[in-house]
Amino acid sequence: MIPISSTSSTDLTWSKVSHRTYALEVNHHILGTLRRRNFWSSTFFADTQYGHWTFRRGRWFGAGTQILDPTSTQKIATFRSVWGSGGGTLTFTDGDTYCLECEGWWRPVWQVAAPNGETLLRLRARERTVELSAASLPGSRLTQLIFFTWYRALQTEEDAMIEAITAS
Repeated sequence: MIPISSTSSTDLTWSKVSHRTYALEVNHHILGTLRRRNFWSSTFFADTQYGHWTFRRGRWFGAGTQILDPTSTQKIATFRSVWGSGGGTLTFTDGDTYCLECEGWWRPVWQVAAPNGETLLRLRARERTVELSAASLPGSRLTQLIFFTWYRALQTEEDAMIEAITAS
């Protein structure tokens, strides 16, 4: 795996490696993977050179999600969603807080913003691309934000499918 600091924002893409695993790549070099535990689980594991994390839902339809250290199961961050939008607030145990927003339905664009409103990254779910504008963030935090945002995009898409099936 190569460090995220060696990338330019136009090079970052997601690819599906298997039915449960995605890889974040830059010019066909893997930066990390995001893997679902099993088909029925909503728990995902991120594996990068900056660390390994578990993303686990806490409440119904992802209203509360936690980022955990997979070894110690210590909480790293908590996400509180805004009902209906997929977005919300991600608060790390060190006090850093970020706002996730999703714009659009057919071609959703996810944005992560700092508390001052500065957009740090944009993730285009359909195109499976990531645009960075956060040179000031450490690589480990930026990587956590990218992987968590991809996880939320996948979960929101899955939730929408479940709602459509149960409504019919």
